Amino acid sequence: MNDIAHVQELLSRWWFAYDEGRLDEVGDLLTDDVLFTVRTDTGKTDYEEFVNADYRGRAEVMAWQTEHRLDSPYPLRHCGLNVHLTETRGNESDFASYIFVTHVVEGQIAPLATAIVTGTARDPGGSLQLAALHVVLDTQSSIPLREMQASGARP
Repeated sequence: MNDIAHVQELLSRWWFAYDEGRLDEVGDLLTDDVLFTVRTDTGKTDYEEFVNADYRGRAEVMAWQTEHRLDSPYPLRHCGLNVHLTETRGNESDFASYIFVTHVVEGQIAPLATAIVTGTARDPGGSLQLAALHVVLDTQSSIPLREMQASGARP
């Protein structure tokens, strides 16, 4: 139940339900003890307060998710890319992926954000759920990897 296909399906369902505002479905995809974090990679944007999250437990996570979604644009589209498993232990699997997020501005599809997403999918007994989800939004300007490594930063 924790193979890549099931984890991909879980993440796809998560992003689709979130984008469409199906918040009851979003909540059903979380374990009771879920850990959810969001931050930017620089911590220096004008919208830090809006995107920062660090919550544990389905009720806390869903309270934040609900308010955040209600204050976000519609249509909103999160496209999960390059999902892969990084480790599997018993009934849970860690994963990593990218997301590419778009919205519509004056009738045109516009990029909104990209991010690295990591987390843990767990089967507590019958269906795979998210036990952890960590989103790090890309906000730093791109530079050659060689320059980043020379600066001591870690990609």
